[in-house]
Parts: sequence; structure tokens; C-alpha cells
Amino acid sequence: MDSPINKIAIIGSGVIGAGWTIRLLAKNKIVYVYDPKTSQRNFLKKEINRISKSVLKFYKINKLNTDNLHFTSSIKEAVEKADLIQENTPENVGIKKQVIKEISKWSKKNSIIASSSSGLLPTIIQKSCKFPERFLIAHPFNPVYLLPLVEIVKGKKTKKIFIDNSKKFYESLGMYPLILKKEVEGYLSDRLQESMWRESLHILNDNLATTEDLDKAIIYGPGMRWALMGTFLTFHLAGGKEGMKHMLEQFGPALKLPWTKLKAPILTKKLSNKIINETKKQSKKKSIKQLTNLRDNFLVDLLKLKNKYKL
Repeated sequence: MDSPINKIAIIGSGVIGAGWTIRLLAKNKIVYVYDPKTSQRNFLKKEINRISKSVLKFYKINKLNTDNLHFTSSIKEAVEKADLIQENTPENVGIKKQVIKEISKWSKKNSIIASSSSGLLPTIIQKSCKFPERFLIAHPFNPVYLLPLVEIVKGKKTKKIFIDNSKKFYESLGMYPLILKKEVEGYLSDRLQESMWRESLHILNDNLATTEDLDKAIIYGPGMRWALMGTFLTFHLAGGKEGMKHMLEQFGPALKLPWTKLKAPILTKKLSNKIINETKKQSKKKSIKQLTNLRDNFLVDLLKLKNKYKL
């Protein structure tokens, strides 16, 4: 789907900001980047150089059009021409409100201001925004240049026209915008991930498994089904001919059993070290760069499979 939005400002060029930039350049958008830290700007440049051939092949391009990439010296310079501004600052409501205030001061009044926040409420952040009706959350997933999901969350003052226009824009980038019915802390996907993360920490803390055991329990089991069907459709199939009805009758009583401990354990130094050391062992001496390229190549192939087996 086409979108008239062509000039995008990226505020913050860490992992998420860099991911947005790569996707935008792959879609031949004009990108203005501002980050006050030289190290972060250098990180973005390295990420652009790192992108594997399979990612470029996925976008059907030979290289990213870096002629469309412009580094700026201020937020004002980055946003004043932009049709959409994607904010990617640390997950701190105070910092985000301050940055959004500055963005809204210098941007066009009809430009969309989208935050990549992974869990903060848009109603709180947009209080500092000039013309708050154009502010919304557009929460992506890492790596942004490959994973299609973007959760769109409106605040109390966000107008529908900006939600609709942002949806068309993210679709034009090859993404899947999921518009939440109402704002909630953590949105949808991160709330689901957090529940599994908490249970994993309990299992590790009780010395019932290693980090590798837990990852393999997902990789070779439900994870393979989730990529195609998610939780509910998977359980629907588990019910046989009667589907979810039989599944709930059969396994519903198990919800009363003490199988999980969703309240998070205290992240002690001992537990932290256990996670860090076991994850390091699990990586088999591969560098972050090697693991990232391996993941990207896998995701490209997985996305091709998903497109082949659409439900």
C-alpha cells in the first residue's frame, strides 16, 4: 500500500533507531537522523555496512541508498521537513516527554510523531506534545528491518486520521501494523513475552534447567508452531474435532494447578550471573555480530516460508 509519507526523522540511532533507518533506506525513503552521541551514530554506520546479502536480497536491492541518509546536528534540523518522526530514546517517561516536547516544537503541525516505546502509555507522553492529536506509539520488534510487527497505540488525545495514516505508512514499509483497542502498559506482545520471561527466571532460580534447556524447549517445540499460528489457533488444533471447546474442557482444570509462578523472582546477583554465564556458554563463542547475521539469515528464510504458507 502506497503512502505519501516520504521524509522521516529518526531521533536516536541505537539498535531500534538503526533498525528503522535500514528498513526506511531499503524502501528508498529520505531519512534524517539525530543522535547526540557520536558512538551511536557510528553504530548506525556499522550496522548499515554489516547488513548481510540475504537481507538485501529480501528487499530485492543491491545496496541501501545511503544518498538518502542525512545526519543532522539538532532535533530541529532533523524534524522540520519530516512527514513522520520516529522517536527511539531510552525507555524513560521523563526523557521521552522532554524529547517529544522538543520534536513537537519544531516539526510541522500535521506531521506524525511516533514513539518506539515498548511499554509506556501514550496518554502520559503526549501531555508534553504540541498538537498532541498527532502523537502515537509505533512499537517495533528487533530486528526492525526484518520483523513485520509494529504495535500502534493511541493516547486519549490521538485522532483517528493519524492512526489511519500511520497504518498506511507502516504497511508501505512491508510491516504488519496491529492497532490496539486501548492503551495498556507493555502493549500486547511484550506482555506475553514478559510472562514467559518471568517463568523462565523462576525455573533458573530453582535450578530446574539451564538457559539452553529453556531455549531448546521453545525452539524445537511450541516456537515452531507459534511462528505460523500463535497460541490460540495452536490450542484450537489441540482440541481435535471439537477444537477449542474440547481443549478447554480437557485442559481448563490444569489452570488451577501450580504449574507457573508469574510473579517475578528477585533478580539477585547469583541469578544474574547464572543467566549471563549460561547464555555465554550457549553462544558457543560466536560473536554478537556472527549471531546477529545468523539470526537475520534465518528470519529471511522464515519470512519466505510464512508468505508461502499463509492462513
